[in-house]
Amino acid sequence: MSHQEQLTRYCAAFVDELARAGVKHVVVSPGSRSTPLTIILNHHPSIKVWMNIDERSAAFFALGISKAGEPAALLCTSGTAAANYYPAIIEAKLSRVPLIVLTSDRPHELRNVGAPQAIDQIKMYGDHVKWFQEMPLPSDREEALRFSRVSARRAVSTSQVQPSGPVHLNFPFQEPLVPDLTIEQLWDGGLINEGRFSHTPGSYQLENEQIEMLAKLIKSHKRGLIVVGPQTDDQLAEKVVCLSERSGYPILADPLSQLRTGSHDQANIIDCYDAFLRDGAINEKLCPDVIVRFGAMPVAKPFLLYLKKMRPTHYIVVDESPEWREPTHLATDMVYSDPVRLCSELLDKLSTDQQDSSWLTLWRNINQTAKQEVIDFIDKAHWFEGQAVSELLSSIKDKEAAIFVGNSMPVRDLDTFLLNQQNKVRTMANRGANGIDGVVSTALGVSAVTDNVFLLIGDLSLYHDMNGLLAGKLHQLNATIIVMNNNGGGIFSFLPQAKEAGDFEQLFGTPTDLDFETVAKLYHMNYKKADSWPAYRKACIEASAAPGVKMIEVQTNRADNTEKHQQLWERISESVRSMIKKDVHDE
Repeated sequence: MSHQEQLTRYCAAFVDELARAGVKHVVVSPGSRSTPLTIILNHHPSIKVWMNIDERSAAFFALGISKAGEPAALLCTSGTAAANYYPAIIEAKLSRVPLIVLTSDRPHELRNVGAPQAIDQIKMYGDHVKWFQEMPLPSDREEALRFSRVSARRAVSTSQVQPSGPVHLNFPFQEPLVPDLTIEQLWDGGLINEGRFSHTPGSYQLENEQIEMLAKLIKSHKRGLIVVGPQTDDQLAEKVVCLSERSGYPILADPLSQLRTGSHDQANIIDCYDAFLRDGAINEKLCPDVIVRFGAMPVAKPFLLYLKKMRPTHYIVVDESPEWREPTHLATDMVYSDPVRLCSELLDKLSTDQQDSSWLTLWRNINQTAKQEVIDFIDKAHWFEGQAVSELLSSIKDKEAAIFVGNSMPVRDLDTFLLNQQNKVRTMANRGANGIDGVVSTALGVSAVTDNVFLLIGDLSLYHDMNGLLAGKLHQLNATIIVMNNNGGGIFSFLPQAKEAGDFEQLFGTPTDLDFETVAKLYHMNYKKADSWPAYRKACIEASAAPGVKMIEVQTNRADNTEKHQQLWERISESVRSMIKKDVHDE
């Protein structure tokens, strides 16, 4: 049999099994060595190929598709193209996002001999992938075709088993590289049991005695907290709310926890803790004995400092897999169990609500006092970046939407200004490595499979991934990009470096003076500059209804923005302190 037929049948078996395993989207970066897989992928009836020219952007675009709930694969040619995938692979590993990375390679005889576009691709991503497979040279032997299928199935399964994450398969190809699509029964090679395959991953579960001990601990301590960090399981909200009601523990809900929005009861959900936990005197009144944490570590640094200062007697971290996600080194119990299942099992042991509600009432009263200050501050329509979050939420209050926020200030403003609401909004960010690279591409990847996506991003983050904007034009995506343009690195204004006046602008402020209207024109985007909040709300409403990728620019001043945030935090501290003092006096 000819080389071309061997190549074709081998690659077709792999591609067909990807589709059978549930992969519908493959992001492809153009190149020659990946030709066999690229052409065959493009002809499979169940797979959509998304061409993305820049490899770094392509990888983050695939990451976004997977973050939105559609497992994606990624394909590139040999050489440094594969190296450009690395930042997104790191993010996928740390944020537990399934991703199937396919790299094409030179055959073995062209490695380490000075051949062009040949680098060492064996295990090149190290521990940042869950599994690596060096694929053999293509063959049409039945065993080889079955191995090709099993490798595809294994890649998808391994990427999705908790903890989810990226896997890497490296394909060496010899020339000629063009497959023959006229082969009969192209997709049938290597099929096992007519294509039937069952993938049944289990989940971690505690023994009944362990559940009893945990329930007993909760019953015996009245001053406890439930903390829910970044997580994506929509089923957790109802269970955690019930657990709060039974235990009398308030819920500190991260803005990426999916708890602050939706139809579930939000009475016990503390949405302003980021603001009032900045005050040490307030923290002294809120010393817990027990903390039960679900999800990753919360975004808020004030919570991290609060935790380190309070040092609760029992700090229980619940994780669905045995990875160590506890940076404070204060955990007393690492519990490996599916969070939803664990909550259900605990509810069976906590049959009645806690009688002593003074602890929960104190947290709720403090939170309401802080929230009122946030609302009053917003009502005055200050021109600063935090207001952009509130105004965006107001403009989409009757619609389901997804808000993707950049790191640095946008995610922190989401923490402060995303107040509990019944309208469901899905909140997303790249909080694995917390980098600012690839944010545009990730958000556009989300928009490829999700409606009504808003990206709230700073000017430097947008600059880091301007290449990613091309995907919006090429694939006619629908998304709204809101650029908070403070002409530099706004978050550094909140850090000690800001006091180093002589070096600050050059080394940290880094103004770029970019013209974002010109950027929008380059990528055929509808552009609007908002110079008032009514204009901003109008632009958000219109963008939500219009097709294509739209850009809304909001220009702010870094120094003024810092001052406005500090004014709000000071007002919250004063009001909460007064409330606590009054309550003590009334007693």
